[in-house]
Amino acid sequence: MSRQQYPVTLSGAKADTLMWAREDDIEAQALQQLRNISELPWVAGLRVMPDVHYGKGATVGSVIAMRDAVSPNAVGVDIGCGMNAVRTSLTASDLPDDLAPLRSKIEAAVPVGFHSHDEPVDLRSLRPVDGSAGKARLRGNDEFWGRFDGLHDGVQDRQARARKQMGTLGGGNHFIEVCLDESDRVWLQLHSGSRNIGKELAERHVAIAKALTHNQGLADADLAVFIGGTAQMTAYLSDLRWAQEYAARSRAVMMALVTGVVRDHFDSRQHGGATGTGVTFTEGVNVHHNYVAVEQLDGEELIVTRKGAIRAGSGEMGLIPGSMGTGSYVVRGLGNPASFYSASHGAGRRMSRGAAKRTFSTADLAEQTAGVECRKDAGVLDEIPGAYKNLDDVIAAQHDLVEVVARLRTIVCVKG
Repeated sequence: MSRQQYPVTLSGAKADTLMWAREDDIEAQALQQLRNISELPWVAGLRVMPDVHYGKGATVGSVIAMRDAVSPNAVGVDIGCGMNAVRTSLTASDLPDDLAPLRSKIEAAVPVGFHSHDEPVDLRSLRPVDGSAGKARLRGNDEFWGRFDGLHDGVQDRQARARKQMGTLGGGNHFIEVCLDESDRVWLQLHSGSRNIGKELAERHVAIAKALTHNQGLADADLAVFIGGTAQMTAYLSDLRWAQEYAARSRAVMMALVTGVVRDHFDSRQHGGATGTGVTFTEGVNVHHNYVAVEQLDGEELIVTRKGAIRAGSGEMGLIPGSMGTGSYVVRGLGNPASFYSASHGAGRRMSRGAAKRTFSTADLAEQTAGVECRKDAGVLDEIPGAYKNLDDVIAAQHDLVEVVARLRTIVCVKG
C-alpha cells in the first residue's frame, strides 16, 4: 500500500465519502454497502478505514456521521466491543519455555465461547490494574445493575445470564493474549464486547427501526435509522449506553482475572510457591470500536457511529490487533479531521469464515501460528491468520491517522 494515495473518494457515493483503502481491494458487497450508507438522507459524511470489509447490516471499518439520526446496524450487534491492554513488569527472560500451563490457567479463569461463570464474579475480590477507569468499572455495581429494569422489555428475563457472562470472552475474533514488545517487555491484552445481552438489545432495536415509516423504501432495509426527538431513538440510545458500559466493565473484570492469574503464576514460580506481589502492571489502553458518540465535526454537532473503528484524536491511545498470533500495534492518534478523528480497529478480514474453512486446513493453522501457544484445531480454523489482511499493510495505509507506539508480538493466544 502506497503511503501517498490515501484518502481516496468512493465512486458512486452520494454523501462525502473518503477511504483509506482502494476500491479494488474491497469486496463488491462491501462497496455496495458503503454506497447504500452514503445514500441515506441523514448522512453528513462517511469515512472508510483500511481494515474495511463486508459486515452484517453495515460495513465493518466504517465511520458514519449523521444529522440527528442513528442506525443500530451502523454500530453492530456487539455493542461496545473493544480492547484493552496493560504492560507488565515481566520481560521475556522471566518466561518459561513451556507456556501451555499459563494458557490453561487463563482459560480456567475466564470462560470462553458460549460458556459463562457459574456465578457472577465477586468484584470485591478483584484488583483493578488498568488505572482509574478500571477501578471505576469495578465499582458502582449495584447502581449499574439497578438500571437493568429500564432496558427493553424483551431482555428483562436475561439479567441472570448477563451477570454470569460479565467477565467472559465469547468466541469469534475475541481473544486474550500475552505479547512481547520490541524491548521484550510482556503485555497482556484482550478483545471482547457486550456478549449476548448486547446482541439481544441490538436485534430488538433493529427490528423496531425496520418497521418505522420513514425507513420504508431504503436501498438496504438493514440501514434503518432512528430519528432524533423520538421515543424510539431515546430508548435505543439509553440501552446502547448501558451495553457499552457493560462491555467496558466486562473487559475490566477479565483483565483483573487475567492479571491475577499472571501475578500468581509468576510470583509462585519466583518465590518457591508462596504468592508474592512481585509482578506489577502499568495503566493500560482501553478502547471501544463498536459504539456511538456525539462529536463536533467541521463545526457541526453530529452523531458518529464507529463500527470496527477506533477514535484517533490527537494524543489518544489505541490498539490495532491483527489475527490470532500475528500481534498488534499500540498507537497514538494524530487527530486527523479528514478521517473524523478515526483509525482502523484491526487487520480486517479478507475472506469470510466459510471461505476460510474451505481454503485452509488445521495443518495450515499450525504452520501460520508456529511459535504461538494457542489452539490449533478445526474449531478456530475460521480465525486463521491467512483469512485476514496483512496488519503491517493496514498500519502503513493510515500513517496520517496514527503513530506507532509499540509493536506487540503474540506468544500466547486464548480463543473461544
